Amino acid sequence: MANTFFISDHHFGHKNILTFTNPDGSLLRSFSSIEEMNEHMIDAWNSVVKPTDNVYHLGDVSMSHTQLHYIRRCNGVKTLIKGNHDTAKLSEYMLYFKDVRGSHQFDGNLLTHIPVHVSAMHRWKCNFHGHLHNNVIKCEVCIDDEVELVPDIRYFNVSVERLNYIPISYDEIKKALT
Repeated sequence: MANTFFISDHHFGHKNILTFTNPDGSLLRSFSSIEEMNEHMIDAWNSVVKPTDNVYHLGDVSMSHTQLHYIRRCNGVKTLIKGNHDTAKLSEYMLYFKDVRGSHQFDGNLLTHIPVHVSAMHRWKCNFHGHLHNNVIKCEVCIDDEVELVPDIRYFNVSVERLNYIPISYDEIKKALT
């Protein structure tokens, strides 16, 4: 039986991403080269995804259509939910993906690249998204008469940095949300 996985924000071939930092000043991605990063991400993907598994890639596959070829080496039957950097022609994506969409509803959840506004979240159980890389959406809660910011459980960020570059299965997401 095929499993279903989710991941986003590979940015294959994006050299400048190796200079991006987290709020604490540490590197967002600590690879010595773009080639090392690309190979690590492919190996991490293939460590869990089998050729017959379904994978929803929630955007920003690569920064250029010339770098899309890396996704061919990744196992699975792939559907792309386009991200803000996925600007190639549809015909180019269709060489590597079974389907390409702007968003998708999956088992009562919404799949997008950029998280949807909180005012729309009453329609879905959860918004699986990318775009935020190592960040999460937070909401205010009152704990012991103090207002604190905590991760908003209506959102699940599947950016590679949040998942150690390994696609996450739907079963794992369901466990994390309970």
